Formats: sequence, structure tokens, C-alpha cells
Amino acid sequence: MGKPLISASILAADFARLAEEAAAVKNADWLHVDVMDNHFVPNLTIGLPVVEALLPTTDIPMDCHLMIENPDRWAPPYAEAGAHNVSFHAEATDNPVAVARDIRAAGAKAGLGVKPGTPIEPYLEILPEFDTVLIMSVEPGFGGQSFIPEVLPKVGVVRRLIDAGELSIIVEIDGGINADTIEQAAEAGVDCFVAGSAVYSAADPAAAVESLRRQAAAASKHRR
Repeated sequence: MGKPLISASILAADFARLAEEAAAVKNADWLHVDVMDNHFVPNLTIGLPVVEALLPTTDIPMDCHLMIENPDRWAPPYAEAGAHNVSFHAEATDNPVAVARDIRAAGAKAGLGVKPGTPIEPYLEILPEFDTVLIMSVEPGFGGQSFIPEVLPKVGVVRRLIDAGELSIIVEIDGGINADTIEQAAEAGVDCFVAGSAVYSAADPAAAVESLRRQAAAASKHRR
């Protein structure tokens, strides 16, 4: 594992000031954008036009998390727009490999998201088609929820394959990550930590990013 990555989630930011909110976390490794369609999840957030408007305003690699139906249709345009990583949900498609290949062909990294109740084992054989695997530690749909530690064994399954040299992938976790939960996620083997409320509710969001990164690094030092 390299240094821990912090993906600052703008779901917790002020939507009226997104460019400024992105600038407030310029030390974040990624900028996490939650796209919800009110079909796959019971909430509606932002979509491609907002991503396209935000991309030119920041140098932070954009990490688009698509909680949507029909990712085969909607995911590649985010890659074409210039997103760094585009994750979609295993539960939303019958052909995740085809979607991943389309995302990669459009120039972005491809990520596979799994809900808390979705086992990871059925997807292990297709993970080589992906650059990231996004383990949800809350039910997708709303920010500010409490961390579900029961998902951490899924992280361990993937981490063991990485440590054995059988897989090269970034393990990302999303949901309830804050100063109280990031260390257990790091100990389980997470590489990239999505943090929204923990960053944007802080008086100094950039300092919060740095503090979370330090915590994660200390907790994952014993892992390689």
C-alpha cells in the first residue's frame, strides 16, 4: 500500500459554491462526486452537467460514484468528460465487465461499487477488469450515515488477494468515514477513504483532510 488516499465528498459541501468548496480541499487526493438518479437509490443529487462545469475549476482528480440505473449508458460520458475514476454499482447491471471496458476506453479508471449487503465473492474473478473497488460502508443514497463495520471482512478478502500478488486494485471505502472510524478501515486494508461530513463540517476542511490521512497512515503502517 502507498500513502492513504482521501477522496473528499462534495455531497457534504455547499452545492451553491462547489468550485470554492473544491478549492477548500485542494490537498485531497480525489474529489468524490455522488451521482444519484432517484431510481437506483431514493435520492436525487447532481449529474453530468455539474461534473462538466466543475472539472475545469479544479486540478483534483474527480472520483465519480454513480448510484444510478443503466450505467452502461450513463457511465462512459463521465469518463469522456475527464473524470479520473468512474465507479458504478455491481447491483445496477448484468454486464459489469462491459461497462468497465467502456469506461477505460473513454480514458478513466473503472470502479466497481458494492452495497453493504452485497457479497464480494461473486465478483472476485472480474476485479482484474477494474482499477478500484468501492466498498459501501453505509446504504447508498444519503450522506451523514453511521459506519457499518460489518463490511470490513469484504475489504480483507480483496486485500489478501492484493497482498498475494493476485490482484492490483485500489480498495476504496465510502460511508461514515471520520476520525472515529478511519483507523479500523485502514487496519482492514483500505487504500482510499471517502470522507464528506468529516471534511466539510470542519472549520478547516483542508486540515481535516490532512488529519484523516495521518490517522489512516498510522493505522495501516504494519501493512504492505
